[in-house]
Formats: sequence, C-alpha cells, structure tokens
Amino acid sequence: MIKIPGELLAKIIRKALSTGGDYADVYIEHERPLSIQLEDDRLEKVVSGADSGIGVRVLFKNKSSYAYSNDFSEESLLRIAEAASRAVREDKAKDTVLDLRKVRPQVDFSIKYRPHDIRMEKKIALVENANRAAKGVSGKIKQVSVIYRDTVKSICMATSDGTIAEDERIYTIAIVQVVASEGDVLQTGYEPVGGLTGFELFDENPFEETALKAARKAVALLSARKAPGGRMPVVISSEAGGTMIHEAVGHGLEADLAQQGLSVYTNRVGQQIASPLVTIIDDPTLPNKRGSYRFDDEGTASQRTVLVEKGILREYMYDRLTAMKEGRLSTGNGRRQSYKDRPIPRMSNTFIAPDKGDPREIIRSVEKGFFVKNMGGGQVNTVTGEFVFEVSEGYIIEKGQVGEPVRGATLIGNGPDVLESIDMVGNDLGFSIGTCGKDSQGVPVSDGMPTLRIPEIVVGGEA
Repeated sequence: MIKIPGELLAKIIRKALSTGGDYADVYIEHERPLSIQLEDDRLEKVVSGADSGIGVRVLFKNKSSYAYSNDFSEESLLRIAEAASRAVREDKAKDTVLDLRKVRPQVDFSIKYRPHDIRMEKKIALVENANRAAKGVSGKIKQVSVIYRDTVKSICMATSDGTIAEDERIYTIAIVQVVASEGDVLQTGYEPVGGLTGFELFDENPFEETALKAARKAVALLSARKAPGGRMPVVISSEAGGTMIHEAVGHGLEADLAQQGLSVYTNRVGQQIASPLVTIIDDPTLPNKRGSYRFDDEGTASQRTVLVEKGILREYMYDRLTAMKEGRLSTGNGRRQSYKDRPIPRMSNTFIAPDKGDPREIIRSVEKGFFVKNMGGGQVNTVTGEFVFEVSEGYIIEKGQVGEPVRGATLIGNGPDVLESIDMVGNDLGFSIGTCGKDSQGVPVSDGMPTLRIPEIVVGGEA
C-alpha cells in the first residue's frame, strides 16, 4: 500500500475545496490480483499483477466532481484535486481546517491463510484436481473450465469530515463450469465458491466436491425433460441463494434509483411492500461473506441495514451523495469497482431473514408445483419490477415430494407481487455469490434466502 502522509492528504482536500463545495474525500487503492484458468485439460492463463491509484471527489449542491490518477507525486495529486474543484464555482471558497484522525472499524474479519502466502504450485494443483474430478464423473462430459482467483485490495480514505479509514479486503473465489452432451443435447453445470476469505475457503468447501457437483448437475440435466410451463406454486430452496431478491428487489432499494424515480419502490418508505413474513436485510458486517467490508468505499463504517421489516419498507441503501440530498447519513453502501470510479449506492450481503418454517414441510405443502434448487441469470426492470430468471436446476413437485429434474425453466413475474404473495418462509438460510454490475461497475456481493413458497407464479417452459 502506498502511504501518503496525513499532512499531504489534508493539503489535497483543502485544494479540492479551494473554490467551494460541501465535502471532499480522497480514495487510495492498491490491488494485487491473481487469476488461473484451466480449460480442455490445459492451463490456459496464469495472470498476476498490481495496480495502484488515487481519486479525489468534491460534493456540491447535490452533485459530484471526480478526478483520478495513478501518479502519486505531490504535483500530480494536487493537480487532480484542482481538477475536481473546477466544477465548483461558489462566491466564497470554503475555509477548511483539518485535523485528520484515523477511525477504527466496528467489525473485523479473520484471514487464516493469506493467498499470497500460498505457493503457486498448490493453487495450480487445486485447479487441476478439480478438473480431473469433474472429467471423471462421466464420458458424457465434453468440456471443463476451472477458474481460480484471489485478490488483495488495500484501501485508504480521507475525508473533509476529518477522518482517515483503512481497509484490507482479501477475496478468494473458484469456479467450475462443465458442459455435458448426449446426441444433440448440451447441458451445463456451474458451481462457484468464494468470499472475503483466504485459502481456508477450500478447507470449508473442498474444491473437488464443488467440481463433482457441477459435473453431476450437467449429466443429470441431459436426461431431464423440458420443464412444463404455466402458473403454479413454486418453492425456492435456500440452496438457490438470493439471486431473485438481489435482482427483483435489491436494486430497487438503492437510493439513487429510488430518488430518480427509476424504482417501483420510490416514495414508499413506511408502506407495506411485502408479505408480513418477509424481512430483507443488507449486512456487510457478516463474517467473510463476499460482499463484506469494514468500511465502504467512502470511509463510512459498515453496518447492518434493515430494508424491509415484516413487509414494511423501512430504508433504502445510501451513499454520501444520496444521503446528503435528503439531509441524512449514509448507510455505508457507497461502493466502487476501483479508484477509476466514483462511488454509488450498492448492495453488499443482501438476504431475506429466515422465519420459523420447516423447509421439508414447505415442500410437503405443495400438491403439484415446481422446486427451484439453483437459479441462473436474469433480467429485471427496476421501474416496473417485472423480471425473468433462468432456473439452472429445477424439479417437479408431486404430492409434496421433490420428483424428476426438468430443464429450460424460467420464472416470470413482478417483484412487488411476488414479495406480497410469499406465504411460507423457512428457518434455513443459504447464500449465493457473484459480482454485481451497475453503471459499468462490478463489485463483489452475496445474496441469501431461506426456503420459501410462492403460491402462484408463471413458470416458463413447454405449454
């Protein structure tokens, strides 16, 4: 991590506010990523490197100005501060007195095995063993792709509020994708593991087992018939994670979209938007989840935010800018992909809280319906709440029992309607991981959900 003395940080902030403004901050980042990719039994890529940079931002009259550079000379740093200040032309410059003080995080995360302390040979062996395990499941497997990535990101944020906040984020993730074929049928199995964690990830989630799971899923889907279509009860397993909640609901609760009228939940705080069984939480303080952090990318301490409480919309997710527009404090959801990007409101670890239902009883309650074990990708219109999601692993429910697997299913519905209709929520909780894209930025997230029942939703499939 490139260290900048507190005196220089204060000088940069004063320069940024030299023509006025309500607030300024400095964001410093140093990132060391590694990526290993194996495909068709060959090690295709081993890529590592380092990147460092700094960004300066000024907030004024509910707007922002941002400039960045990877040149850490004092001349360059003052130049980008001046560039950020040019957007502000007030009658009176702000007289800024700064006594920068380091703040401590309210939560911490332990890393047992730092990825950069693990020999490259061990990481390559991890990938090769997973490939071998997946290929050995069946002769029907035609392609296996295995990816391993780790990243150490050190960040420092200094603000005109007089604070300096530092965070170190260690991400480890590994992915197996398997393609199986039989005749003219091709099916894919996909399984990721990862989090804000070190190499101990694979003690808790043996990677060969992840590879076997992906391979078995692809092979099983070859013999699955096409999913029946129509309106029917659907049970979504906790194993599916919270992809649907993230896309169909979460983005609509980000304050920038709500303030711009681009969310179906705009101006609905205090209103009933979901079933009384539904409580939705965003929590970056959860231990070692992929969306966890000590501070957000504006230096605000991470915190647990209850977005929906027993069906009532309580809160949006705010960064500093959207919070200032409403005269309130940030919820610690200001996030950015890198120093090249300005922060915007983003989810972290977003989930529906578990309730009291027995997952087995939820399945038994359905005479005939559909069981979603794993979700795929999807699309959502945040203005209307309409969504379409792929189901990567689904089964028929017959007489309260999970039956045969089916393929090619989608879930089609409206976020608010689905939330209001949920009538059973389980006592379990499972998470999925991913990289959330918004405004051309990607940030690590995880999404969670217990087993739950939607009494009626459109399942796309064969008529």
